[in-house]
Amino acid sequence: MARSGAELISEYLIQEQVPYVVGLCGHGDLGLLDGLFDRQDELQTISTQHESIAGFIADGYYRVAHQPIATFTSCGPGSANLPVALGSAFMDDSAFLAITGNVPTSQFNRTPFQETGRYHQADFPSVVRPYVKRSYQATRPEQLPLMLRQSFSLMRRGRPGPVHLDVPLDVFAEKTEEPLQSPAEWNTGAVPQPGASPEEIERIRELILESRRVVIVSGSGVESSESEAALLAFARAHRIPVATSPLGKSTFPAEDELALGATGRNGTYAANRAARGADLVLAFGTRFDDRSTSSWLEGYTYRFPETRLVHVHIDPQELGRNFPPTVPVIGSPATVLRQLAEAMRETDYRSEDAYLDEVAAWKRKWFEHVAPNRGAEGGPLRPERLVADLRAVLPDDGILFSDVGIHHNWLVQEWEPREPRTFHQSWGFASMGFGLGGVIGSYLAAPERKHVAVVGDGGFLMLPSAVATAVQYDVPATWIVWNNGGFQSIRDQQRLYFGADRELATTFLGADGAPYEADHAALARSLGAEGITVTHSSDLSSALETAIASERPTVVDVSVTDAVGLPAAATWALPPLDHPRPGFGWPDA
Repeated sequence: MARSGAELISEYLIQEQVPYVVGLCGHGDLGLLDGLFDRQDELQTISTQHESIAGFIADGYYRVAHQPIATFTSCGPGSANLPVALGSAFMDDSAFLAITGNVPTSQFNRTPFQETGRYHQADFPSVVRPYVKRSYQATRPEQLPLMLRQSFSLMRRGRPGPVHLDVPLDVFAEKTEEPLQSPAEWNTGAVPQPGASPEEIERIRELILESRRVVIVSGSGVESSESEAALLAFARAHRIPVATSPLGKSTFPAEDELALGATGRNGTYAANRAARGADLVLAFGTRFDDRSTSSWLEGYTYRFPETRLVHVHIDPQELGRNFPPTVPVIGSPATVLRQLAEAMRETDYRSEDAYLDEVAAWKRKWFEHVAPNRGAEGGPLRPERLVADLRAVLPDDGILFSDVGIHHNWLVQEWEPREPRTFHQSWGFASMGFGLGGVIGSYLAAPERKHVAVVGDGGFLMLPSAVATAVQYDVPATWIVWNNGGFQSIRDQQRLYFGADRELATTFLGADGAPYEADHAALARSLGAEGITVTHSSDLSSALETAIASERPTVVDVSVTDAVGLPAAATWALPPLDHPRPGFGWPDA
């Protein structure tokens, strides 16, 4: 049966059980839209007002459902708006299929309208190649079945990530009798989870038995491999304290007595103190990036190689990239945790009471420092009060997305996840707009749950059209705008590194030098959503309850003080600038 390229793509997406394609129309993807037209009952098309939002929706969907969906964008600037979202997904091991339209192959090299590339024809794949696991470009429809099958296998297997498929207009439109390659026959949904060798497991067991101060560091790979329950069981069986990477924050319940919080610049005192004082670190699915390790500066978060390191990661490139592993293991955290549980079953290893008492003391010291501010009264609100009230209102299985800004730092430090996969952030690429669109994808993946995004006032003004998309498709998401008058995380760095009087282009000011403040709640209402403004702590909890209970898209614009700094129990370096010393618990008493 002859089918157009667009019909092939639509059919294949349906066979892969993709429920949504999200994007923005243009002349480059006209053919694809026509192919989707007849399949609307099986494959819903969602139209956004900005291509980055489409990418963030797809990214958010994968982080909650662990299944990829697809985006569609047109040639030229349409697809050029996508790399910010692709980079966010790629750096954080999230996956979607990015289908980009291109100019007709018969017009390659003639510089038609919106062709990318003066020196190489239709070269959009070069634009996105750093941000995807692979980029395919089909120049005839017969190529599509193979490319689609390989794309879905590649997205899911190993380290998850987005894949790009570039399709010229004529390839969407022309027909072929090339048969589809069945996802079921090729088993594209299979996700191999390799484990450690028996020798590696025995060596790890020996290291654990030799050690008195063991710390587990749980990264986002634990989430990717859905091994949170295995990690919790292993930690409890042997009473081993657990720190998380910031990106792996919801892999371990914050209320558990073994929980230390996140490591690094925005982490807790207990996590950093335990990690640098350990004699053995068992790291699962973390890449030890700069912000989670105090920029690899010895003694702030870690003391490798003085501390021995077992590093488990699905991607061999991460083993030995930043720290020397005593035992490097190419493997899935799910499999290796299962192997270790079995290997340790006959031992009576449990962390000693004296060690756990120290850990508990570090946690109490930190709690006594930060907890009083969680109940602070007044307005503009203290950051800790906003986070505490949100935690009290959002159900345990509610899903929180953080956009990028100073609020992100506070959430990494203060937010207390209670269930797996309930806290999501753009960590590696730190793409502003992630929370705005991601929370829509989160709802599409789990409509029975509550979905909230915390976004800065700067980030919200970048892509407020996400609210319009939610209104169009009746998505009852809540956006909390952390309104502190500017890009204050960068302002604070200007003041720190260059002087308190050397601030430029970070605080929002009008032409007269007075503070500029947009009315984000009014903007939301103009787009058809609900809008609530909060200026005092006494009104916050009720406003959050109303918004989260609502079946309407709602923006809660909260005035937050810009005069409070994040308590620092570790550091972060921007060479050649001198790194700041931690302001709490340093040097250790």
